[in-house]
Amino acid sequence: MEEEERITAAMARIEAAARRIETALEGQAAPPSPPAPTLFESDLVQRHEKLREEAWAALAEIDSLIEALDS
Repeated sequence: MEEEERITAAMARIEAAARRIETALEGQAAPPSPPAPTLFESDLVQRHEKLREEAWAALAEIDSLIEALDS
């Protein structure tokens, strides 16, 4: 089989596979949307953000102290 024939055959297989995938996807329902966050999860997100801010503030303070000691 010549190089061009092999390429043509490979392209035909790829196109056939793509058609099979499209057909399979058409038969599926849309994925369900994720559930809304619960009150507990919302509270965790807020607490995480507050803790993160406090950690960054502490790191900035440590950085300032180190800089003052180095001067």
